[in-house]
Amino acid sequence: MSELQTHSAPAPRELPPLMRLSECAAERLRVLYKGGKQGQLLRISVSTRGCSGMSYEMNFVDEPAQTDEQVHDHGLTVLVDRKATLFLIGTVMDYETKDLESSFTFNNPNEKGRCGCGESFHV
Repeated sequence: MSELQTHSAPAPRELPPLMRLSECAAERLRVLYKGGKQGQLLRISVSTRGCSGMSYEMNFVDEPAQTDEQVHDHGLTVLVDRKATLFLIGTVMDYETKDLESSFTFNNPNEKGRCGCGESFHV
């Protein structure tokens, strides 16, 4: 008679976060969430446009869509359009202040290149 062997499935490993916020981005979002955007959430998506093919889009929304992924970092919540998740895995959102402009930026390890003006990217 042979012994029946049972193998337990390995425990699923924890996935890395979809996105992270830099401390500067978190501070800027805190200011926005407490000010004119109080009660809203930032939603990040990716659209097809620009000379390289894709562009980041950010909008404030009153509530998440059923298909939105929620990123929680630095005590804040940011929404990501589910269609954009594959393009954003591992991305760090930052906030940079330069001489003539301030803006959110994305350090995305999936980018293979950007257009010359920096408005669009490709993967």
